[in-house]
Amino acid sequence: MKQILNNLNKLAKDKHIENKKYFDKLKKKQPKNLDYIMQDLHDAEFKKTDCLECANCCKTTGPLFTLADIERISKSFRQKPQQFIEQYLRIDEDKDYVLKSVPCAFLDNDNYCMIYDVRPKACREFPHTDRKKFHQITDLTLKNVAICPAAYNIVEEMKKKLPL
Repeated sequence: MKQILNNLNKLAKDKHIENKKYFDKLKKKQPKNLDYIMQDLHDAEFKKTDCLECANCCKTTGPLFTLADIERISKSFRQKPQQFIEQYLRIDEDKDYVLKSVPCAFLDNDNYCMIYDVRPKACREFPHTDRKKFHQITDLTLKNVAICPAAYNIVEEMKKKLPL
């Protein structure tokens, strides 16, 4: 895991143009069963991937926090939502709530999430490779292959299983 993580940025850059062309073709000519294939690829990858060995997503990027996330997390902290916002969040250029800084304030030294049971929706769904209507999030997937070794592996397997 550490080996691929050290090279992930370079690997993702090297494959970026190839992946972008692949996803452009995919949008034009979607396989009928794309979401089922993606679910299978996602499940297979996460049977052999332990996110606790990596946590690169938590170390390098911050999730978007919805109002529902803020309500749920602040309640678990026995705080008012506004207190939680002031302590941990800022508003980004897209007018979304995001973490003030990375790595995530809720990531401990062993890569465990201290708010795992109430974590944001964006964290629960990351890297989004099993999302329905996958063809609509290919731009996000292009970004995520540079962050998540599992996403990188899933896209590489996808290209083998669905050559376009």
